[in-house]
Amino acid sequence: MRNLCMKVNYDGTEYDGFQTQPSGNTIQDYLESAIYSLTGERLKITGSGRTDAGVHAYGQVFNFHTESPIPIERWCLALNAWLPRDIIVTDAREVPLSFHARRMAKRKTYRYSINANRFPDIFHRRTQAHHPTKLDVQAMEQGLAHLVGTFDYTSFASRHSQKTNHVRTIYEAYITVDYSFSRPGSDDQGIIHTYITGNGFLQHMVRIIMGTLLEVGEGKKSADDIPFILEAKNRSKAGPTAVGHALTLWGVEYEEINEKH
Repeated sequence: MRNLCMKVNYDGTEYDGFQTQPSGNTIQDYLESAIYSLTGERLKITGSGRTDAGVHAYGQVFNFHTESPIPIERWCLALNAWLPRDIIVTDAREVPLSFHARRMAKRKTYRYSINANRFPDIFHRRTQAHHPTKLDVQAMEQGLAHLVGTFDYTSFASRHSQKTNHVRTIYEAYITVDYSFSRPGSDDQGIIHTYITGNGFLQHMVRIIMGTLLEVGEGKKSADDIPFILEAKNRSKAGPTAVGHALTLWGVEYEEINEKH
């Protein structure tokens, strides 16, 4: 038996999230189907986490146990031949049998992208939320800074969250603005990327954080409201859940994974 660890990139637009669903239209379902086509094994993969419908990923990590003798260097190209064009496996390695993609993940980073230019970008519309009206990015940065640390994030979790413990740690969070797609001499505000790195995230947590920060940027809330929203532990105190298609799982980090040779 071998334990294989892989990374997959996907455009989540047409899918019902990562984790398997009765519809069969998830990233996990397509990966497991590709593995079956390749090896004849019906197995379940373990993802580093789940993503919502329409959410994308760079380097989503998953692992599975297999009896297949296929050499490790052939797995990526072989699987990609069976996968849709918007799902691409980019890395494969053999790891100890004890490795578990979800339980052993130490840090995850998400990126949320807001196109604050006057017009949407036709080529990036599937990965950006369009918000052409004025945003106070500095206030959004101040609000975001209040969320860094270890807190009970109940106010920023879906009411349908099934987790009994809503305490998480956000290690780092920052905003960058890309003006390369802005029209010279216009009032375009650029592409606003928000990066959030934590030890784990609750259902809809990043999207609710972004919905709240957008209200701060619009002047509907103050950056200094964020500590009180956290303290309230009440979903109704935070902003709306921002659209999912602008969210990308940007990376998953582990302590050094020793490859099995």
